Amino acid sequence: MQALPVAELTRRIRTPVDLGQAIGRLRRGAGDPTHRRASDGWWRATRTPQGPALLRLHREGEAIVARAWGSGADWVLEQVPELLGLHDDAAGFEPRHPLLVDLARRNPWLRIGRTRAVLEAFAPTVIEQKVTGREAFGAFRRLVRRFGEPAPGPARDPASPAYGMCVQPDGAGWAAIPSWEWLRAMVDGKRSTALVRGARRAAALERTLESADVDAALRSLPGVGPWTSAEVRAVAHGDPDAWSIGDYHVPRMIIFALTGEDRTSDEVATELLEPWRGHRLRVQLLIMSAGLGPERRGPRRSLPTHLPR
Repeated sequence: MQALPVAELTRRIRTPVDLGQAIGRLRRGAGDPTHRRASDGWWRATRTPQGPALLRLHREGEAIVARAWGSGADWVLEQVPELLGLHDDAAGFEPRHPLLVDLARRNPWLRIGRTRAVLEAFAPTVIEQKVTGREAFGAFRRLVRRFGEPAPGPARDPASPAYGMCVQPDGAGWAAIPSWEWLRAMVDGKRSTALVRGARRAAALERTLESADVDAALRSLPGVGPWTSAEVRAVAHGDPDAWSIGDYHVPRMIIFALTGEDRTSDEVATELLEPWRGHRLRVQLLIMSAGLGPERRGPRRSLPTHLPR
């Protein structure tokens, strides 16, 4: 039987936004099956309200060229300006601190994008709760490859740089993963339960895009605390104030950058960031763009050598 044709659409957007900054922060490790950096640009596999889509972004002179494949191609191309952060309004942000003044000058086109894909931000964030990045990225990669679906278009062409990319499972797909598969992916019961409960309320997650109090809406879900809410809001909602409170490394990095002191404390970092309330994620991203921070002491915990009970 002849395969059905896959929609392919193209869009050009004139903008100096840095693709590495805009898309790179969405990638869950170098082996992320949903995001890939290749010689021909950045690739993103996503599930839209109209269905799966594969998006390729690359720069041609002063423009970013976006090409998309799949039933969600129209939707994903329409959403590209938001993905790149072209909606982001930095009005009211005053760097003040000498370091931030310098970083803002060197990064005039840093923008905070939004994906409008809440479940897609929620799932990997829950997997990342209280574990090392290496463990979380490996678990996410394994689960998406096993229970997601191949992305459309070039992702199914062995000659394409996008070959093998996958779209995350939908809500029903995440909720149907057997308990032993979570264990094989080294995801403990607390995290898998939180993810499954959230996946069963996928529609409610997506409705937070229109919520007046997104943080409260997200934290009403079991297993969602301040850190998880902030990480989801930063990616899906493009909230410029959603800094990574509760993260193992970020508060320490912020304290070091703004004071020169080597210590970690959510309370101290929150106090230091207060002058930039409304733009605290913007401050965090500026500091991270410079790679500032003391030498890391170690991971959150060592990788497990056995399946959790």
